[in-house]
Formats: sequence, C-alpha cells, structure tokens
Amino acid sequence: MPLQQPLLTRRQLLAGAGSALLAPQLATADDFPAHPITFLCPWPVGGTADQSMRAICQVAGRVLKQSIVLDNRAGAAGMIGVKALASAKPDGYTIGQIPISVTRFAQLDMVQANPLKDFSFLCRTSGQTFGIVVPAASRFKTLQQMVAYAKAHPGELSYAHAGTGGATHVGMEEFALAAGIRLNAVAYKGGAAALNDVLGSQVDMLADSSSWAPHVEAGKLLLLATWGEQRTPRFKSAPTLKELGFNVVVEAPNGIGAPAGLPPAIEMKLRDAFRQAVNSDEFKAVAARIDAPLMYLDGPDYRKYVAEVYQHDTALIERLKLKELLARG
Repeated sequence: MPLQQPLLTRRQLLAGAGSALLAPQLATADDFPAHPITFLCPWPVGGTADQSMRAICQVAGRVLKQSIVLDNRAGAAGMIGVKALASAKPDGYTIGQIPISVTRFAQLDMVQANPLKDFSFLCRTSGQTFGIVVPAASRFKTLQQMVAYAKAHPGELSYAHAGTGGATHVGMEEFALAAGIRLNAVAYKGGAAALNDVLGSQVDMLADSSSWAPHVEAGKLLLLATWGEQRTPRFKSAPTLKELGFNVVVEAPNGIGAPAGLPPAIEMKLRDAFRQAVNSDEFKAVAARIDAPLMYLDGPDYRKYVAEVYQHDTALIERLKLKELLARG
C-alpha cells in the first residue's frame, strides 16, 4: 500500500493537468470571439472587393457581437494576403478573403500555399462581372466585328489586363482560343492603370471586372460582352460570351476562409455568421451596386468547388501554356 500511494497521486496529477489543458480550449470555443477578429483583405482599400468584404464583415461582426477589422494586404494579384492567411494561427481570430485564382497561382509556383490543404473554408460569397470593353470611338460596335477583324489581322489588336495569370488575362486568352484569334496582351499592375490607357485609346480593349461600369454608363466605353452564365442586370443589352457561341464563363467568385486546423466549434460559429451576412439586405445592396452576383456556398460545398476549380485550372494552364507565358514575362 505505501508503494502505491505515490503512483495514485501521480495519476491524479496527470489527470488534473490534462483537464487543465483541455479547459482553455473548451472555453475558447464556447466564448469565441472574446476579442476583435482580423480579416485579411488581399486587395487595396476602396476597390470593389474591399467594399464587398467590408460590408459583409460589418454584418457578420454584429452577429458575432464582436468587431471584424479589415487588414488590407494588397499585392501580387491577391497572393500576399493569401500567403499571410495560410500561415496565420488557426484560432479563428485571423480570417480573410480567398481569391479563387489561388488554385491557378499555386500551380504556377506564384504563391507558397496549397489551396487544397492550407485553408479552412467558411463560405463562398459573391462573384464578379467581367467584360470586354472598347473606347466609344472604336471601329468595333459588336464582339463579332472585333473577332472578324482579329482573324484577318492576327496579333494586331491589343487588350489591357490587370496582371499575367490573373482572371482577366486567363479569361481573355481562353476566349481568344475559343474564338480562334490571336490578341496582343498588355499587362498592368492593376485594373485602374489598364482602364486609364483604354480610356485614352492607347490600347484597343480592356478585359476587367466592373471598373468599366460607370464609363459605359457615361458613354465613354462600349461593353461588347460579359463573361458570366447570365447577362448582368445593369447591362442587359450586352450579350455573354456563352450566348455568342464561345463556351467561356469566368466569374471568379470571392470566398472567405481561415488557416487550416480551425477548431470545429469555432468554424461553425463563423460559417453561421457569414451565412447570415451574405443573406442580409445590407450586403445584397452593396453587391448589387458593384455588380457582384450572389453565389453563396457553405463551407463544405465551397471546399468542393475549390477542388473542382483546381482541376479545371490544371487543364487550363496546359492548354494556354501559361507557364511558358510567365517565363517570357
């Protein structure tokens, strides 16, 4: 008996230590969030993505009864913010937007993050309205006219885009391949600079999200086609690439995630808060104003979608020879 007492005491101490280790984790899940959450936005302040994420975080913060503070980590076509998110502590206090282009950039070795392993997926939120626009004084009044001219003059027409390998560049090259034409791609560091040069008629066309919208409404630019599954409500007269016979759809929906390893209870709280935020009238109003169609998916379905896009991008990288394009600069 005397020999057993220290052993029992040791077991009791170990059991108590185990309970003490578990208690903070349980409390963290129950009390989450106990302080403000940081939201990594991989785009500059004031852009359409920034506006969208600010609106959704305001609503989600009210649901969680805690503020969600945006931290803009712009650069490298959104990949600076993505890398920071992947390497953050998985405690629910650092979340952020995941540009779907990470599925492509990861395979092009342009970001040190694996979209299939490095993230907890909370929800897909809304898409973007991409389109092809030309200056109002352009010789082209329809996409068909532009395609006909490009076939007769391969490589003569130029288009501006917001960065090699990004959605606007890849989408335009996919369209050119489907149309059987060759265009001269002119890369810019952002959509604003690309837009300005098209407005100044220094480049023939612009491929971008709805940065062109106010200029189309003002009559300075002409929208030849949009890239979604359906026509956009604000520009109903503009056809989609798909209805013009080109099997190309580019919507690049935004999504929200966290680092991999997020505790399940915290993940559920965040998923529920952002589900309510996406469906709020406040977010819907902002999405409508910036031509961002709602494309909500809950976390598990969003993860499946990302895996599908990853496979699609694997084939697209090969078909468009994107690695060779990047090597040439």
